[in-house]
Amino acid sequence: MTDAPRLADIGYRAWETGILPLLVQRQGMRDAERRRLVRAVGEGWRHAIVAEIDDVVVGWCSRQAGRFYIPFLFVLPEIQGHGIGSMLLERMEMMFELEGATRIHLETPADHVRAVRFYERQGYRILALRSQGRGGHDPFASVHLEKRLSPYAGAIDGQ
Repeated sequence: MTDAPRLADIGYRAWETGILPLLVQRQGMRDAERRRLVRAVGEGWRHAIVAEIDDVVVGWCSRQAGRFYIPFLFVLPEIQGHGIGSMLLERMEMMFELEGATRIHLETPADHVRAVRFYERQGYRILALRSQGRGGHDPFASVHLEKRLSPYAGAIDGQ
């Protein structure tokens, strides 16, 4: 995919401005996240949709193969708040509904209040708080969210 580096860069820039400030920074953390996003794009681009403005990719959303789960939704930081994330999410939800999904799931960092509120405005509700720590140490917690869908049950007319 020719846009894979661009998708990874968008994901990294959104992570850098939205999530990194919530974390205790460690040596090599930025490089590790960049590698993780490059790998995620390389493995999952077949399950991603992109948003473009004037033929330039500005955001993307992906799903996990075989599940009704969204692991990634990123929009360039400088154009967040203009409805691109909402459009990407809505399009992915429509695709899930056409496949018969009744629920869709995703996670976001618990301390990323802007993201949690964004998903709540899109109709998602919080199901659980998940700790990423071990043995009582909780350096990072995520919020698991769900949205109920209305799957399409009719026939698709070929005319």
